[in-house]
Amino acid sequence: MLQRTGEIRSGGVRLTSIRQIMRAILIALIFASAGSLILIYQFVPTEVVKLELGDVVPKDIVAPRQVVYTSTIETEAARDRARSLVSTVYSPPDPKVARQQVERLRKIFDFLDSVRADAYGSLAEKSEWIAAIPDVSLSDLVVDQILIMNDTDWAETRQEALAVLDEAMRAEIRENQVASTRRQLPTKVALDTPDNQSSVIVALTEDLILPNTFPDEARTEAERQAAANSIPPVQATIEQNELVISAGRIVGPKDLERLQALNATQPEFSWIENFATPAVLVLLTTIVISFYLARYAPRILADDRRLILLAFLLLAFIAIAKLMIPDRGYIAYFYPIAALTMMVVVLINTQIVFILTTVLALLAGYIATDVPAAIVIYLILSGWTGALAIGKDQRVNALLAAGVYVGIINVGVIFALNMSRSSDFTNLGILLLVGLLNGIFSAGLAAIGLSVIGNLVGITTSIQLLDLGRPTHPLLRQLLLKAPGTYHHSLMVSNLGEQAAERINANALLVRVMAYYHDVGKMQRPYFFIENQPEGINVHEKLDPQISAQIIISHVKDGLDLAQKYRLPRAIKDGIGQHHGTSLVKYFYYQAVEVAKEKDLQVDPLDFLYPGPKPQTKENGILMLADVSESTVRALKPSSAEEIDEIVQKVIADKLNTGQLDDCELTVADLYHIRSAFVDILQGVHHPRIKYPEQVKLEGQAESEAAAKGSPPAEAPTPARPRPSLSLDPSPRPATLIRRE
Repeated sequence: MLQRTGEIRSGGVRLTSIRQIMRAILIALIFASAGSLILIYQFVPTEVVKLELGDVVPKDIVAPRQVVYTSTIETEAARDRARSLVSTVYSPPDPKVARQQVERLRKIFDFLDSVRADAYGSLAEKSEWIAAIPDVSLSDLVVDQILIMNDTDWAETRQEALAVLDEAMRAEIRENQVASTRRQLPTKVALDTPDNQSSVIVALTEDLILPNTFPDEARTEAERQAAANSIPPVQATIEQNELVISAGRIVGPKDLERLQALNATQPEFSWIENFATPAVLVLLTTIVISFYLARYAPRILADDRRLILLAFLLLAFIAIAKLMIPDRGYIAYFYPIAALTMMVVVLINTQIVFILTTVLALLAGYIATDVPAAIVIYLILSGWTGALAIGKDQRVNALLAAGVYVGIINVGVIFALNMSRSSDFTNLGILLLVGLLNGIFSAGLAAIGLSVIGNLVGITTSIQLLDLGRPTHPLLRQLLLKAPGTYHHSLMVSNLGEQAAERINANALLVRVMAYYHDVGKMQRPYFFIENQPEGINVHEKLDPQISAQIIISHVKDGLDLAQKYRLPRAIKDGIGQHHGTSLVKYFYYQAVEVAKEKDLQVDPLDFLYPGPKPQTKENGILMLADVSESTVRALKPSSAEEIDEIVQKVIADKLNTGQLDDCELTVADLYHIRSAFVDILQGVHHPRIKYPEQVKLEGQAESEAAAKGSPPAEAPTPARPRPSLSLDPSPRPATLIRRE
């Protein structure tokens, strides 16, 4: 049945069968599994060494690139130095300690007073009692001075000693300052004090000097922590090609940190980070793309070749991203995502390109270790530019132009993302150059990929079609030499088909090239086809109708054989095999029916049918209609645009009513535009011509001579055999031959 306008089909195949659904699910699962393995697998294990603290380095390790990292070890060392510079904080001097020591000194003097006043004790006993006083250590000389000193001097000594101790204990005395304070006691004694009294004063007070201020641990720790916190993280730099650690050296903490900054050490395996995360990301990517295809591009899901090709291209570019993006510096900006978008536009579908670009850019951002956000923005804009630049003009020069546009956009994006670091002109210049070369590289890679993949997968690309459309192609040159009538007919069909395809947004280039080759099988027996026969000679007059029909039908098989020999792409082979569909070779069938009636035999219509299949795409449907319309109009030689329009309408109606357009994607609106395009071109080719006087005179003479001889005029010779016409009349009677079968 003819498809209604707006109904979505996929080359005549719907994604409704369980087998098709299961195949699509299987391809999706394989893609998810392979994508997860690509993200998990380390492609460059030679750059990773398994070293731990205390290991001996087996070989020199050189930095492959410049790395700026935050050094934890250097930061801690700087903070420790800041902490050490903070002195211990002490509490204020405690007056209780001073009072306690002064009171202790008074009690010592009270004891000494009692000893000096004892009339019954001997000098030796008194000396022994004084030496036994705790907290003070007195020499024998000092003891003697205490015992022999008169009462006046002793009273002065007592008063001065209490004053010296009071003054000394008022000052701040730390644990480590006791000795220095004791040494300074002689300077605190009044200068007019005799030496014997001064020595007694110092001896009695020096042992009573004690610390009166103590460390405040809480305040000290708080100030040290504040000093440490004020130190910012220390940034360390490893220059490119710098020797990180030499062979034979024992790995220390700082060495290990430098290696980790370069990602040169084997990281500890984590199920979540190393396996689960990439697997979930790829699975979500697969689900999003699958739902998008099912909703907006079901034709791709129904086409196994394109679906497998799409999965393969995505996996290939994920693998390329894994190689180029992580820790590769400038190389990450050389990642040719635009090449993928160009190939997908040409080989598969334009609509799906934008979601593929976005998803792949996000995966690349996950892979990236340096400025992932910038990488994502850069790749999205680069890929979208490649798809938009190539558009529908899928020619070689369009690829080159798209590469230039991609390069320009890359330069703009890189400049915008690096404006804050514009002072580093060398680095910015290199990045800009890489971005520009990326566009050219992407275009070249896309051209190579289209050529190689198109041949391997059997998908016809615009590049192949342009090459096949050259008049110098060996097969077309043979067609011109062996069957010139067929060659010129093919050129006319190509013009009709190309214009019709452009009006309904079909692949005009494909239709044109298919038209060039659709009748190449006629080269094998060119004179069995009317456009190659000399005037008035018909070789079929001496042949059985069934044999003639088989010869006519065989040009399809002969064309497919030549297409296989010259390795024409599958789309061209489809055009050769489908341009007659399963039509009936009417003229020879009707003639065979008449012959069979005379002999009372039956004729099998299947012997007079083309093998098909019916046209499966818009382009093949256009080719069929253009082929029949051109030959019919050329044979009937209409004299007005109205007659041409009527003939084309009948041709289209005949193919529609006989079911030849059931499997293609042409809608009623498409058929209207196709008819309009055919009429516009055929009207220009088959317009009425004015007969000049000389031509009229010659025709008149020919008619007179013919009348005298009793034969028809030269302009309308009576054919030895009737020729069938394209008619919607179901009568089995043969008509005049006006079309090629």
